[in-house]
Amino acid sequence: MIHFTKYAEEKFDLLNKYKVYFTREQVEDAVKLPEKTGKKNGYLTARKDGIKVIYKREGNVIKIITFFPIK
Repeated sequence: MIHFTKYAEEKFDLLNKYKVYFTREQVEDAVKLPEKTGKKNGYLTARKDGIKVIYKREGNVIKIITFFPIK
């Protein structure tokens, strides 16, 4: 199960103000089938199709902390 934190939910609207559009499905897909993975400050990272996701696993739950566009 994938859960978005309140901050991650608000991030969609924040990015939309700058004409950067991502869907929940794109963020979830980046975590499920990443092109590249890593770790940063105790969190896991995943990259795919111009998006980087910072998340953590808590049992069976993947908690999306934040995401942002990359080049």
